[in-house]
Amino acid sequence: MTLAIVLAAGTSAAGLTTASGEPLADRLAAQLRRAGAAEVRFAATLDELAALADAADGPLLISGTDLVAHTAVLRHLATSPVGPTVALVLTDPPVPGRTAVREERGQIVDAGPLDALDDDATGVFGGALRVGVDDLPTLAAAARAAAVGARPVTAPLGPAGDVSPLPAVGEAGPGDPGPAVDRLVAGLAALGTLIFAQRVRLLVAHRVEDSAGLVAAETAVTAVDEDRAELRLSVKEKDDFFSTYFVSTWSPYVVRLAARLRLTPTGVTVISVLFALAAAVLFGVGGRPALVGGAVLLYLGFVLDCVDGQLARYTRHFSAWGGWLDTMADRAKEYLVYAGLGFGVSHAGLGNGWALAIAAMTLQTVRHMTDTWYGVLHDEAARRPRTTAGASGGIGDRLNAASTRVQADTGSLSYWLKRTVVFPIGERWALIALTVALFNPLVSLIVVLVWGGLAFAYTGALRTLRARWMWVPVLDTVDATLHRDDGPLARRLPVVRPMGPLTLAVLAALGPAVLLVAALVGDSPSGLRWAVPVALLVLLAGGLGAGAAHNGPLDWLVPAALRAAEYLFAIAVGVVGGAPGWLIFGYVFVLTVHHYDLTARLEKRQTAPPLHAATLGWDGRSTLLALAAIAGIVSIGMATLGAYLLVVFVASVVLAWFVRPARSARASAAPVGAGGVAPR
Repeated sequence: MTLAIVLAAGTSAAGLTTASGEPLADRLAAQLRRAGAAEVRFAATLDELAALADAADGPLLISGTDLVAHTAVLRHLATSPVGPTVALVLTDPPVPGRTAVREERGQIVDAGPLDALDDDATGVFGGALRVGVDDLPTLAAAARAAAVGARPVTAPLGPAGDVSPLPAVGEAGPGDPGPAVDRLVAGLAALGTLIFAQRVRLLVAHRVEDSAGLVAAETAVTAVDEDRAELRLSVKEKDDFFSTYFVSTWSPYVVRLAARLRLTPTGVTVISVLFALAAAVLFGVGGRPALVGGAVLLYLGFVLDCVDGQLARYTRHFSAWGGWLDTMADRAKEYLVYAGLGFGVSHAGLGNGWALAIAAMTLQTVRHMTDTWYGVLHDEAARRPRTTAGASGGIGDRLNAASTRVQADTGSLSYWLKRTVVFPIGERWALIALTVALFNPLVSLIVVLVWGGLAFAYTGALRTLRARWMWVPVLDTVDATLHRDDGPLARRLPVVRPMGPLTLAVLAALGPAVLLVAALVGDSPSGLRWAVPVALLVLLAGGLGAGAAHNGPLDWLVPAALRAAEYLFAIAVGVVGGAPGWLIFGYVFVLTVHHYDLTARLEKRQTAPPLHAATLGWDGRSTLLALAAIAGIVSIGMATLGAYLLVVFVASVVLAWFVRPARSARASAAPVGAGGVAPR
């Protein structure tokens, strides 16, 4: 349940009256209710707000009394999926006493007076914020600190929320402390709270000081069609070239139709999967009509893939389950298409299509793993003071500055080249559809592999240089064992610290890679069965770094390196053991589903899968495959292990997203006297 608080302290706008004769504070309270607040309370002081924060058991939606905005602005703030604590950020000129902010990657990394930000401000605080449950103790501490004109202690706080007798953060001067809500958000930022920025874009929001400002702001609000603006806002502000010009130009009409038909974002995701599956089947059938039809369905499936997110933003129907499903469905659809292309190549006698499909899937998965962890690295670096994020100067500093300039130059040639050369999903699907329709599945897979490989080399080189400059450890901030996907064997191996976990993970991939190359170029792959145990021993070297600190500048690459090592080993064992291509593809596909589950949970801030221990870890799975190779039953072993992992995955999904939430709902709805305790 969301509680909204209208905070009146420190502002001259508390007594302003709207054009309809209603006090501005009362209209804000009504808007907060329409935005989703279950209850609205007024707080005259920061101490009152701190007391409400102490008693709250749900998120708080806080606003000053000087905000004039569309109700949709407050609804977007209340329902924002980017994080638990979100603040409204405006582009209005700074006013004395107001808090300026500096953002990086959508996070507020600094907040305070404009002169304190050294002209690095990217916006001004909009006078409203949502605070997540976990941040409520910090909110109470920041409120009490701001109430006495003190700066919050940045060290861990005690139960009382101690403060230090220093000048107030965000204070404009002894006689003009500014609105309390500004000092509050500055105090939250000073305490290290992770605050995300919510921009207004096409809607209107302004903070007012007097009656003239109120009239001007109300005029600006009424001049904008709120529903039309919300529909346009459903499209991402910055997207890839193909999505921007060939999808988002007409997808909002589909969004409006889907909303009228009462389709949910999850329902649209399911439909998009069916389109991709149908396209994959047509690619496998072959023949020009089928290939052209499959290309059209693939394009329409991608449109729906964009529509599901746009519909979620338009209707404000966000959920952790929907976000997780969308991430998993994107990868499943793409790899189903690769399977259809691979089958089509082999079916038409154009070559070993399954080998190309396996290579494309492996390359794309390892790329996605590096993308995910580089994003985590960049977010962590943004939250740290610039002086500790890395040494100043050098090529990394210059690359970072150049990237920032290009990203800021939206719509320029350099901007679109940078976004296109990395081969994002829109460009991949467009290229597949175009090459299949004009040529054949073989050309499509080859082009995907070539462009994907070049994009991987380009992004990998630049990110390595920038990461060395930032020098920010990220694996040590999460459960490294979980995201390495270590099994019981790797966790029991001794630790070899001098070599470092990344060096050991790369070494682990070399043995399987050599075995795979030897099996592919040799005349008799089955004759290399003796080399499988050797490759396994080299692979297990990756486990020697499991217990070491992952705090090197490039250790964010460890999960991707271990994924590559396991996939290469599975493929090599399959080739040596004579397993059919479709079976090897299916087994690696199941592995990718398992690993995408981990990264999706990382991105959505979810806990480990309920049955993660039953997946055996990369070391346990590889050992079982090696035993199957030694026994001469690779196909049986791979099919059995793949089926087992798929069952575990499905069971884990059911437990995590359906069974456990249902149990929690029943427990929270149970009467006080339930469980054998008589009510009094």
